[in-house]
Amino acid sequence: MKGIFITFEGIDGCGKSTQCELLKDYLKDNGKDFIFVREPGGTAIGERIREILLDKKNSRMTARTELLLFEAARAQITDEVIKPALEEGKIVICDRFFDSSSAYQGMARGMGMDFVAGLNMAATGGLKPDVTFFFDISAEEALARRGKRGEASDRIELAGLKFQEDVRKGYLELASNSDGRIVTIDATLGIDEIFNVVIESLKGKI
Repeated sequence: MKGIFITFEGIDGCGKSTQCELLKDYLKDNGKDFIFVREPGGTAIGERIREILLDKKNSRMTARTELLLFEAARAQITDEVIKPALEEGKIVICDRFFDSSSAYQGMARGMGMDFVAGLNMAATGGLKPDVTFFFDISAEEALARRGKRGEASDRIELAGLKFQEDVRKGYLELASNSDGRIVTIDATLGIDEIFNVVIESLKGKI
């Protein structure tokens, strides 16, 4: 029995982590067998890579190094955690997956969406999410939200508004060519309204 693989995507500050928590609570309340993971991270190796990627001291990191580190962490979590859970029939919720690399490194870092797509497939052995939720919001609104929460910016968040807007463009391009896999949600809606869209989209799947 194969499980279902659900990913959550969007620029920093879009509210996806809140929706992840709501879905986890919903699945728990309904007795569903699931696991939750995040990218980069989710394994001992992946968490070490995450520290390197987000550390503001690593300002000299090149775009190619950044991309390959993300793909290395992704390969590890796919083989060590995600694929085994799906093979056991579990629901897997992932806060970010390969669409992040396509948007952040492919579009915003200028590495090329097609080039990154090839690396994504190599890192995951061809594994793709069954459903991806993209929470769409402007870079300005997302920055204001992060400011209200008083969060310290990591190395990637410090790249600035234009970078985040380019990431958003990458996601919108991915969504328009996803054959329905990516569900685009207006992230300026209320938290409950957004979650209702998530649950409606998952009806018959979980």
